[in-house]
Amino acid sequence: MATTTASIDIAASPDRVWQLIGGFDSLPDWLPYIPTSELSEGGRLRRLENEEGEVIVERLETFDNDARTYSYSILRAPFPVTGYRSTLTVHETPREDTARVEWSGSFTPDGISDHDAVALFHGIYTQGLTALSETLSASAGSARRQGDSGRRSVAAAL
Repeated sequence: MATTTASIDIAASPDRVWQLIGGFDSLPDWLPYIPTSELSEGGRLRRLENEEGEVIVERLETFDNDARTYSYSILRAPFPVTGYRSTLTVHETPREDTARVEWSGSFTPDGISDHDAVALFHGIYTQGLTALSETLSASAGSARRQGDSGRRSVAAAL
């Protein structure tokens, strides 16, 4: 079994980051290469489509709102792995205005080397966390340009 973890510190409070990414159906809100997400089975199953139209089906395995974390498994995907399980967590840092986001996964490569499978998912996690940071920076910049009332409305929307 192979594993990888990527993390990033984001200039936003942990609660603000979790408000954006904590919904199991929220990937299209911050992950540009996943423009479509549909929930089923009472919110425990999500059907994603990537930019190429490939389908990914994932099951929510654990969810802890207070700890700002959830884990999911892949049931169907175009990836050369089996037994995939991943966890997304928002951590507090010593600074109230900074959150550390960690995305980790374990999987068994299928037809490729451990090294290649790790490189694939580490790249996905790293690109995804960078996109998350950019999304939050863009919304913060938009709020600053709109003034105080805009700041309140953006914060309420996140």
